[in-house]
Amino acid sequence: MIASWLRSGILAVAGREEIERFLRDSRFSRDLVTRFVAGDTVDSALAAANRLAADGLKTTLDRLGENVLTPAEARSAVDLYAATLREMATAGLEPNISVKLTMLGLDIDNVVAHDNMLQLLETASSVNGFVRIDMEGSAYTKSTLSIAQALHERLPDHVGTVIQAYLHRSDRDVERLIDRGMRVRLVKGAYAEPPNIALQKPREIDEAFVRLMERLLEDGRYPAIATHDPALVRATQGFALRLGIDRGRWEFQMLYGVRREAQIALAAEGYGMRIYVPFGTDWYPYFARRIAERPANMAFVVRQLITQ
Repeated sequence: MIASWLRSGILAVAGREEIERFLRDSRFSRDLVTRFVAGDTVDSALAAANRLAADGLKTTLDRLGENVLTPAEARSAVDLYAATLREMATAGLEPNISVKLTMLGLDIDNVVAHDNMLQLLETASSVNGFVRIDMEGSAYTKSTLSIAQALHERLPDHVGTVIQAYLHRSDRDVERLIDRGMRVRLVKGAYAEPPNIALQKPREIDEAFVRLMERLLEDGRYPAIATHDPALVRATQGFALRLGIDRGRWEFQMLYGVRREAQIALAAEGYGMRIYVPFGTDWYPYFARRIAERPANMAFVVRQLITQ
């Protein structure tokens, strides 16, 4: 894992317009983009999901996009996400998607985001599907959890959320979500956050992840342990084995294009393994975060910029 200061620097560089233009336009970056993003359309995502299913891997489709600013854009996003759920059901796949509340109008108003997500959850209920309310930067954490918990009271079987282990508040949030019986996806955290908001040292982040993982496996409702870190995978396996926690009570999750062989191996061992499959034309913010997680990826981009 790279140091937090390096990740922050890479994200800052990736935020520059000329970097984004290069990555969107350059033929050299296309192979790297398609490693992490399953195409521009829902059909390409469904094709990827079917390929993964053939290897025993479950999927969550993530139609990429963030921070819409008008009610019309938010309503359009609801329609697109609802169509994704229905198309997954029609294709014989488990209807399971991930959605950021800023795509449903959180920057406009909390009520707008709540009502749009409720409409989407009603679609999920109609196809026996599930929607994971994704977590964004720390400025959105409080409102995201508030909306997620309110919706969970109405449709508890069809909605869950995400906890980022590096946030100082996450221990308290996990306890509240366990008490409510809400499904939680545990991640380390991919946004650049200041020290007063989040842990900065890799060792401390790993320790927080393990602590929260143990609480979720003990008392959580079908938690999702989302990590590519082999040490954290082993820690999760070991804890579940020591406490006799059945593999059917939780699952691992990983990202599309990351450690594919490990994904298949864990599924073959009988662990639940779900792959997040992102797709769509608004892929750049997601892709920038993946770049920041792997220095080798950023080195590739820099080399191509120099040679242009």
